[in-house]
Amino acid sequence: MSKLLMKGNEAIARAAMLGGCEAFFGYPITPQNELIETMSHVMPANHRVFVQAESEVAAINMVYGAAGAGGRVMTSSSSVGIALKQEGISYCAGAELPCVIVSVSRSGPGLGGILPAQSDYHQSVYGGGNGDYRVIVLAPASVQEAVDDVGKAIQLAEKYRNPAMVLLDGAIAQMMASVVLPTQPLPRVDTTSWAATGDFKTRGTRNVINSLYLDPAKLYAHNQHLQAKYREIAKNEALLVDHHPDHHDGAIIAYGTSAKIAIGAAQRLKEEYGIKVKCIQLRTLWPFPKQALREAIKDMSFALVAEMSMGQLFQDVLAFTRSDTVIGYVGKAGGEIITSDDIVNGYLQQMGGEQIEHSV
Repeated sequence: MSKLLMKGNEAIARAAMLGGCEAFFGYPITPQNELIETMSHVMPANHRVFVQAESEVAAINMVYGAAGAGGRVMTSSSSVGIALKQEGISYCAGAELPCVIVSVSRSGPGLGGILPAQSDYHQSVYGGGNGDYRVIVLAPASVQEAVDDVGKAIQLAEKYRNPAMVLLDGAIAQMMASVVLPTQPLPRVDTTSWAATGDFKTRGTRNVINSLYLDPAKLYAHNQHLQAKYREIAKNEALLVDHHPDHHDGAIIAYGTSAKIAIGAAQRLKEEYGIKVKCIQLRTLWPFPKQALREAIKDMSFALVAEMSMGQLFQDVLAFTRSDTVIGYVGKAGGEIITSDDIVNGYLQQMGGEQIEHSV
């Protein structure tokens, strides 16, 4: 397979189209503008739907409508734009509509800045919409992983009838890299049992897309159904990657761009200090790979969480590992990209210390 050199945003857009995305609804915001720009070219050129909506709120509601009709649908935005989509994302989850959301994080809070950050971890994993719902969240650490994750997000969204998000930061979205793109669309899942297509005469029944249940008993039953589905996703889809399985002195836990940098930091700790530290890259943020992470660090005295936010991932690692391993933290925010020196120095300074407390 031949490789192509392109920017992350462009690669994601082309991968989505080639993977079979049938409709895209979005609104411009830096640093994901090249994604929507590329979609504006490739979707109409391939007889697909592209709409630049009047707002992020309008875009996610267009996603709801097209997904409800059984379409393979996608949207994208950045940070404050994703915040505006939260109500619609909750609606999609409540109505069990498969859709793909690409979130390219910028720095915050508030309007923040356009430089890379990972401070949208809580926004993505826990969401800002109402109700007990979950969004599948994939976390690539390279342009190729982002391309692959778009296809995986399509498949997971359709398999579980649930929104799936690809979360990356502006560094991955803006960097140039050689990638292998999909060569054919992903197989379609039959939607006739639930999609509102108007074809009730053939089926003999009407499909209704809805998340409104005025009877509390029915809404409770619906919530129970959703929770059972989320447990199934958590059991089947949680994933991490151990980049140094033969290293057992300690660990660096990271995702996205921070994980890519942590891989090099782990190699430096071995070569310069003789410490065999493994890099554990989280590939799914929800479901969080709790059991696999506990297993990966169970015999270690120390593990360091490295992230480009003020301890959001760190808090979850503390909550989900619950082991005797001391968990440290090193991070930057506001558009400062964490460096190999930051991680190496943070590891050396905190190694062998007491459990630290950190709050955002």
